[in-house]
Amino acid sequence: MKNIGIKIIMVSLIFLGTKGYSQKKAKQSFDVKRNEVYIDSMMTNALEKGFFPGAQIIVGTGDSNLISKNYGYHDYAKKQLVKSEDVFDLASMSKVLGATIVTMRLVSDGKIKLTDQVDEIVPMYKNTAIADLTLFELLTHTSGLTPSITFYQALLSTPDNSPLLSNQKSEQYVEPFDNMFVNKNIVYDSKYLVFEPKENWVQIYKNMWLNPEFYPSVYERIAKANTNPRGKYLYSDLNLLLVKQMIETKTGKKLDEFTNEIYTELGISKIGYNPLKWTSIDNVMPTEVDNFFRKDTVKGYVHDEAAAIFGGVSGNAGLFANAESIAVICKMLMNNGNYKGKQILKAKVVKEFTDSPLAKEGIYRGLGFDKRKPDEFFTKDDFGHTGFTGTFFFMNRNTNRFLIILTNRVNPTRTNRLMYKDDFSAKIWRQINK
Repeated sequence: MKNIGIKIIMVSLIFLGTKGYSQKKAKQSFDVKRNEVYIDSMMTNALEKGFFPGAQIIVGTGDSNLISKNYGYHDYAKKQLVKSEDVFDLASMSKVLGATIVTMRLVSDGKIKLTDQVDEIVPMYKNTAIADLTLFELLTHTSGLTPSITFYQALLSTPDNSPLLSNQKSEQYVEPFDNMFVNKNIVYDSKYLVFEPKENWVQIYKNMWLNPEFYPSVYERIAKANTNPRGKYLYSDLNLLLVKQMIETKTGKKLDEFTNEIYTELGISKIGYNPLKWTSIDNVMPTEVDNFFRKDTVKGYVHDEAAAIFGGVSGNAGLFANAESIAVICKMLMNNGNYKGKQILKAKVVKEFTDSPLAKEGIYRGLGFDKRKPDEFFTKDDFGHTGFTGTFFFMNRNTNRFLIILTNRVNPTRTNRLMYKDDFSAKIWRQINK
């Protein structure tokens, strides 16, 4: 009995010691100061080297924000500091935070199925080459659709039919655009594009209105765009254009109406399409100096040209937000669709969309969500998305971490890819998960 008593005491002491060590380890699992020093150093280096003019960053868990900071300025004039309420053009992060989340809600409510085919919902695609593509294929980017189509360039021409762009600077090709130069004699198609408001025409920029009769030609081009092997992974903006069409045709409700309903349930207001409808232009980060299409520094209107021709509301891009609003969505997703006791999305749907259903085929993509083949920066359980403008958000429920980095690296030009060459966002993601 005495030996049994001693053994019980010893086991109890070991248990208490282990428990104490675990609690101590848990408390030390994220060293805020050490990680903040690392992030500050990364940001200082990025700003000094011109990776981007300004940034917001939030590191958090399913319950709280651990680090929340702003860096730099709106642009390189350095007159306006980045503030917490400033909103950034999210670019392709919109694919997840807009169309995908709405799809998750519709799947949760049983209003749409992943096996639904394009032509079953959108009649205009019956008897086309993309008729039997499924919602699953669109969301996993296995549809075979070409990565993108520059629809807007059909609105532009030159009097002598010379190319719109040249890779050589000359007297005729002066202003830079991406790594090309713009023909100075470009004219706009007045049948489809005007520079004064016109009844029933769609505003696509602050001084541009598009004739809705242009859209059938857009859909016709999408219907002929499956030029790659079906079932293989190929990232395409067109997939999410079709997802938006399926959502809106199936429900009779516009994508921005749907997203606003979900954002309202989450209590977030610094997120949405067409930001000048809900915030001041002073709170919107500028993006590119567009010498080609809009002939202006783009600010308050979506940078992506495909999203622009849809009036700023698109499946592939169009959302603007601050980091704080996105942090709320991260917490909801990390808590299996629940936020502050309210079930926004069904837990099984969150799991289904954030898994990698095609991993056995070597495709690590989630449904809508970006997932990566495990490497030095990412694990199989990480999920999120990035954006062309220099935005990034990723989560991991196992490590209980999320990271949001918002930048406007395309200001003043999209040719600035320094943050990618440095693996800037991936390095910070790896650091906070150590």
